[in-house]
Amino acid sequence: PPAPEGEPDLRCELPISPRAALLYRLNADRNPLHADPEVARQAGYPRPILHGLCTYGVAAHAIVKSCCDYDARRLLSLDARFSAPVYPGETLVCDIWRRPGGELRFQARVRERGIVVMSHGSARVSA
Repeated sequence: PPAPEGEPDLRCELPISPRAALLYRLNADRNPLHADPEVARQAGYPRPILHGLCTYGVAAHAIVKSCCDYDARRLLSLDARFSAPVYPGETLVCDIWRRPGGELRFQARVRERGIVVMSHGSARVSA
């Protein structure tokens, strides 16, 4: 489902290192789209983009920090739709709405460009 209307119950801002994509390549994703400016331009981006899985991990970090007291065991599920790329060095802002029974809705946006990069987010956390 899309994010609810109105102000979120929680908001978490996490900066992403300008070197995040280069470090993330150590996980064996060597797609040049994340490191080579020329490849990124050929794909229609102004510069290399962050790995989607890294963006997903930063959103999970925001939820674990904001809703689980940094106990990752409490994060039971996480789903979202990628809606725009994130560039290394940007700030991910995760808006979170609480629902009954440990259900959460969220969306993530990039503060610097003011665009939603993950939409239709849902998560479930334990008490």
